[in-house]
Amino acid sequence: MENIWKKDLNLEELTQFTQNSIVGHLGIIYTKRNTNSLIATMPVDQRTIQPLGILHGGASVVLAETLGSTASYMTVEDPVYTVGLEVNANHVKSVTEGIVTGTAKPIHLGNTTQVWDIMIKNEKGQLTCMSRLTMAVLKTK
Repeated sequence: MENIWKKDLNLEELTQFTQNSIVGHLGIIYTKRNTNSLIATMPVDQRTIQPLGILHGGASVVLAETLGSTASYMTVEDPVYTVGLEVNANHVKSVTEGIVTGTAKPIHLGNTTQVWDIMIKNEKGQLTCMSRLTMAVLKTK
């Protein structure tokens, strides 16, 4: 697949840009960008677990929406921008410790909508959550 990126932001710039938000509070760090995917990690610790000691589904959704939204932003140029329209997630395996890694890949990059698949895996490479994010593509007024 060809390179989908229109904005050339490096991983350090992405991580720094998001540090003063929920992304930074949950310890999400961008780790890799390929020609058609964006990857980030998130720790499974006191910030991201629920009372039973397993990764909170909402934290997984934050990782998924963060990856998909950031990736979407990087595929458009001014005067176009993107905003989240719908996100869903299926939590298929619990995680109690370590780091999870999310990978966002586009399914559809259209003029009015984008659809992204985000797969989150544990340190053993096992799928823990699969998410789909739909983005609206808008023009600045």
